[in-house]
Amino acid sequence: MRLNSHMQKALTALGAEIREVTALQDNAPEALAVDFPEWDQLLRQVAVENPWFTPAEVTEALKQWGDCLYPDALESWMQSYPEPEGKPRKVGLVMAGNIPLVGFHDLLSVLVTGNHAMVRCASNDRRLLPFLWQRLCRYQPELEGLAGFTEGRLEAFDAVIATGSNNTARYFEYYFRDKPHIIRKNRNSIGVLDGEENPEALAGLAADVFRYFGMGCRSISKLMVPEGYDFDPLFQAFYPHRTLLEHPKYANNYDYNKAVYLMSGAPMLDNGFLLLKEDSGLGSPIGTLFYEPYASREQVQRRLAENQAQLQCVAGPQWVAGAIPFGTTQKPGLSDYADGVDTVEFLLRIRAN
Repeated sequence: MRLNSHMQKALTALGAEIREVTALQDNAPEALAVDFPEWDQLLRQVAVENPWFTPAEVTEALKQWGDCLYPDALESWMQSYPEPEGKPRKVGLVMAGNIPLVGFHDLLSVLVTGNHAMVRCASNDRRLLPFLWQRLCRYQPELEGLAGFTEGRLEAFDAVIATGSNNTARYFEYYFRDKPHIIRKNRNSIGVLDGEENPEALAGLAADVFRYFGMGCRSISKLMVPEGYDFDPLFQAFYPHRTLLEHPKYANNYDYNKAVYLMSGAPMLDNGFLLLKEDSGLGSPIGTLFYEPYASREQVQRRLAENQAQLQCVAGPQWVAGAIPFGTTQKPGLSDYADGVDTVEFLLRIRAN
């Protein structure tokens, strides 16, 4: 499949602009207000409305998209798909709001397949996606009308992609039962350590744990470690992220969970800004990281297989089936689909039917 020329030009231009903006934000933030006042205002407004979306975290999310919106990357993404058939469909998108721009891939998938999007943003992430859409339309006004945004109920749609919690997923399954749909639930990510990791790998793991305050489905919320594992090198790799405790909401979660564990007598390791707790669960609370010892590699593979339906990704050494390197969980490519469901294939299919 080849991208519509207007769409490719707009996405390429947006990618270049994002890379320029994020470079300024990293190296000369005072210049951002002068050179890109709209972006500067956006970052400030978003942080006020949702304190989890700090300028630093939003910038990291933008960097990821800046790296994806190159012509070669877009062409490589599309090359394995057939040309769209049938008439464009109206696709409702119910977005999550746990991390910045988490729904941009769904919006992009609808647009590149020639369908039309009706987007309902999460209440705590109302500005980022509409802003990027406005920038795309500024580069290519011909795109206007291909996407719209609403704060009310979605109506008159042909298919839907909805992302939420396990509880809201049950509502989505019922409400959208008569339409073609993709319904996403809670998922978590696991890191597998074997004690052979070098400092660079552990630093990558730290980024996988702490980026977006650990609130993404690709955030590592559980570690599997060999029995008798020495946590000291891991704590050293985590230490540069101690500034998270300066964030009031993160500090409140850390303090609350620490108090709960202390009152219950639950054993834990504490480095002053993160709690490590031995637990069989997959999803750890903010400010906490679960871990589980293992006795053999076979035990690891068995445990991962048992929880496959609840896992977004696994990071670890090469002997772990399907594992990706530490430091890459928060850097998915265009072909890395949430829950392993090919969104583009789904959208081409519902358009053809």
